[in-house]
Amino acid sequence: MDILMIKDRWNEIKLKLKNMFADLSDTDLFYEQGKDDRLIGQIQIKLGKSRDEVINLIRSL
Repeated sequence: MDILMIKDRWNEIKLKLKNMFADLSDTDLFYEQGKDDRLIGQIQIKLGKSRDEVINLIRSL
């Protein structure tokens, strides 16, 4: 099971993240099913946030 359970809504969530954080690129937000850790890590690096902050941010969208 995906940690974030975002598979069906990823395009919508990705657009919201890009609008909120101009630093995030399509490459940063590339999502592969089962690769949640890679996605979270990339967003952490770009935004300078903790893992929990990134997970909570994505879940809130």
